[in-house]
Amino acid sequence: MKDFPYIFLKSKEENEIKQGFPWVFDNEIESVKEKDSTGNVIKKTDISSLSIPDGQVVELYSHAGTFLGTGVFNKNSKIIIRLIGLLHADQIMENTREYWGKIIHDAANARRIHFAEQDSYRLIYGEADFVPGLIVERYYSEGKVYLVVQFLALACEVFREEILAALQDCCNPYGIYERSDASVREKEGLSQKSEWIGKARNEVIVIEENGLQLQVDIVHGQKTGYFLDQKFNRETIRKFCHGKRVLDAFSHTGAFGLNAVKGGAREVLSMDISQEAVAMINDNIVLNNASDKMRAECRDVFELLKTYEKAGEKFDVIILDPPAFTKSAKLIQKAYGGYKEINLRAMRLLNDGGILVTCSCSYYFDENTFYSMLMHAAMDSHKKIQVLEKRGAAPDHPILLGYPKSEYLKCAICRITQ
Repeated sequence: MKDFPYIFLKSKEENEIKQGFPWVFDNEIESVKEKDSTGNVIKKTDISSLSIPDGQVVELYSHAGTFLGTGVFNKNSKIIIRLIGLLHADQIMENTREYWGKIIHDAANARRIHFAEQDSYRLIYGEADFVPGLIVERYYSEGKVYLVVQFLALACEVFREEILAALQDCCNPYGIYERSDASVREKEGLSQKSEWIGKARNEVIVIEENGLQLQVDIVHGQKTGYFLDQKFNRETIRKFCHGKRVLDAFSHTGAFGLNAVKGGAREVLSMDISQEAVAMINDNIVLNNASDKMRAECRDVFELLKTYEKAGEKFDVIILDPPAFTKSAKLIQKAYGGYKEINLRAMRLLNDGGILVTCSCSYYFDENTFYSMLMHAAMDSHKKIQVLEKRGAAPDHPILLGYPKSEYLKCAICRITQ
């Protein structure tokens, strides 16, 4: 049996871990016990002097000595340990292929409750699926399965071969593309990479979602190519769009707008600041024979809403699905201003009784802050707001209780009146 370093937390730091939080920060460790080259157990309290190599599997203990779980050690990151399981290290490491195979298959089986073989969905959602730092999108296109993977932390990178073997066994993919091109990898001491794993396949594929055909650029598209988390929210808006004039802002691929067309909208305007996004929206409009009802323009949404307000434009439904305005707690106030501005102006552009579908994908902009912002936007626009539905991410993005970052998406369907 191999000896693994024992990491002991400071007093009371284990409370969040017991609740399900999967990270340990470098300032939470009190001491470490490990064996030296002669086999003697030594105790260290100076974390900077530890001889534990990055990527080493360690066991985590409370201040009082209660076993809490097994994790991967990484001094490059402020998250010095990411937990990989509640079993002891020797139980995990005696057969890592079997261990990761079970986790991957369990995640896949959980998705099959909600999704069919021909659906596209998120197969692995990092810590929420007990594989820290790993994102896997499963796309189904023309009878073939494509996987887009992101290894965003050392804790999954060290088990790369086992994880890829499990994905092959579970999904039998036609192609796997790695989009580990996020800057967060550098904080983990890893270089960015973006490449095919195995044989190169089509860079742009077509998936079906909610009965619509949608292009996905898995190589050059944002993040992993497409935002699967809004699937059921996009379908839900259809019932509000029949015979309506719809503005789809921050459109990205045009998926919200196309669902509005599918719901019977008489006119849909889709806007995005990216010319590449607008080109894809136009391709998707053609794919779905929606040219008579929908058009796309390359516009700055902030300026567009101001222009429409001055011109007296009116809409029956407005959809706001912006990118995250903040990726840190320090910028919440700045983000608040941005979210409030677009929502306030959208409320002014709506006809009486119009529908506002408004979203935030920033974890740091939490639910209480989000709905407070909507209340104050309505107050400042001299409107009344009724929240008809509070929605979140699709079930392929499970929420791990004790890990708040897994619950990030807010989607509110609101009725705006005078």
